[in-house]
Parts: sequence; C-alpha cells; structure tokens
Amino acid sequence: MPIKHAVIHQIDKKPDGTPSVLHARQTELPESAAMENLLGDLNQAYNAKTGKGWGFFHAESGAYPFRSWLAAYLDGHSNFIAFSRLAVEHLQKLMEESNLTVGGHVLFAHYQQGMTDYLTVAILHNRESMAMTEVLDVTEVRHVDLDQLHLASRINLSEWHSNNESRQYISFVKGKKGRKVSEYFRDFIGCQEGIDSPSETRTLLKAVSDYVVKQELSADEVSEITHTVINYSNSQNKLSEPVSLSELSPLINEYEPQAFSEHISTGDYGLSQQIPVDKKTLDKYARFAGRAGGLSIAFESSMLGNQVEFDPEQNTLLIRKLPSALADQLRRSTSKK
Repeated sequence: MPIKHAVIHQIDKKPDGTPSVLHARQTELPESAAMENLLGDLNQAYNAKTGKGWGFFHAESGAYPFRSWLAAYLDGHSNFIAFSRLAVEHLQKLMEESNLTVGGHVLFAHYQQGMTDYLTVAILHNRESMAMTEVLDVTEVRHVDLDQLHLASRINLSEWHSNNESRQYISFVKGKKGRKVSEYFRDFIGCQEGIDSPSETRTLLKAVSDYVVKQELSADEVSEITHTVINYSNSQNKLSEPVSLSELSPLINEYEPQAFSEHISTGDYGLSQQIPVDKKTLDKYARFAGRAGGLSIAFESSMLGNQVEFDPEQNTLLIRKLPSALADQLRRSTSKK
C-alpha cells in the first residue's frame, strides 16, 4: 500500500466551550514502518465499521470548499500540506460551531491500493494503557485508539476523476441513529448521501431470490448460490468495496456468466452496477434467529424449506438432521425419565 502523502494536525478542543487551538504540522510525515502500520490498522478498523454511508461531493460552493481544495492539490496547483492546512482550518471552524464534539488528531493520507488512489481523512484519539518495561517495571503508555473511530471518510480519487456519474465514490462512518456528531464531519468533506445502502442491499437480495425461483433450482443449488452471494458480499464489505454485478454474475452461474446480470437489467430492479452492501442487512438475510423464554434458535436462511420447515398457521418449526451433540443430549435426557 504505497503512501504518497500523509500528515497529522491536532485540534485541541475541550468540551468546556473554551476556544480550540490548532497545532499544525509544517511538513509531511516521512515514510516509515510505523506510518504504514498505522494506516493499515486504520483501514482494517474502518472496513470493519458497520452502517457506513456512501455518497458524492456537493457542487462547488463556498459552503463546501473541501472539494475545490482537493482538486487544486490533485491538479498540481497546490501541494499536499497546503491542501491539508486549508482543510483542517475549515474543520476547526466547524468544530467551533458544534457543541457536540471534542478535538483530536486529524490524519490526511493519500495512498494507493492496487491501481486505485484513495484519500482517507480521520479524527484519531489516543488512549492510556499500561505496559511492562525491559526492567520489569509497569509504566503508562499512550496508543491510538482505533476502537473509537467515529469520524472518518475515504474518497476513491480514481473513481471521482474517471466517472462523473458516480454517486458513491465517498464512504463515511455514519453516526448512530439520532446522533448529530457525524453530520458536521460530513459537511466538512462536503458529501451528500447518494446511495441508501440497506435499501440497495435488500433489492439485491430480492433479485437473487427471484432469480433462483425463476431458474427452478434444487435446494442444494439454492444453498450454494446463497453462500456464494453472502461470501462474495462479505469479502467486498471487509475491503469497504461495493459489490460488482459484473463480478457477481459469473460466480452465481459459471456456465451462463451473464444470466444474473441480464436478470437484473430486465427485471427493472433499479440497481447500479456497483452496490455498496450493508452488513447488518446481509447478516439478517444469511441467518434467521430468535430467542424467548429460555429458547434460542438460529439457522442459515438457505436451510428453510430443506432441513427446517415452518408452518405459519401452527406457528411451529420442524427441524431435521439435528446436530449430533444435541441429539445425544436429548437421548440421554429422555432415557433418564
């Protein structure tokens, strides 16, 4: 993962309302194993975040200047430090206007992954912990707390420049429902949400379900396709990359690699070729689960109608092929009575 440019500034903002102080770094961070490890760990933490949003830049305006500053840097009209300095000063201004946030270390990193250029912007915080020294003393140490990664965004620079119609080249961490903390950060980037990821994911899964019914497949074939879709979608989600229909279609049917893509296009599902999947929606599709009164049940969705049958009128489940350990426990229990 070649890092082209990286810098960290600090905005010291206390929750007591006192004016914030900007500590701006004057030079880029040098190449180092520590910087590579930090960016690698940050990407891993970012990819693992659930419920990310996807969008694109607002039109150029004084209210959303980040886009113009970034374009000037990429076009060679300014350098990376100048771009980051303008951006962090703007972020500081928005922080002052918000009573919902404290400061932190602001990382700007322009890097390349494969053939794609990305810009990651994240607000990081340190955490106090303990460690043992070489002389067997206990000492306090500080480390970057990536478990508290709440304000971060990643911009696919390559897609932004190559696809003017794209509405999903920016991803960002969304705040929990009802919280406004992440909104000022999204305004700082100048990003408007372009894709409803949960809705798109539900539509994709509906298209898969319609496809297997249309093909009149066996239970084993349906199960195999379900696993294929879930595994591919999860692997893309871990990379924080969208599902590509052109990649998914041949995975579903290797003998007719365009069959699923044609099913999507003729079915009027309204899906784009690149779909950012929502992990929570995906997990619900992959498994059925419930718990009440000491009873807990969970099984893969592909088992319904095969090993598991549901009678909605009687509100009962029939389970075949019990796990051997569970069957043994039940036999031993009934034999004692």
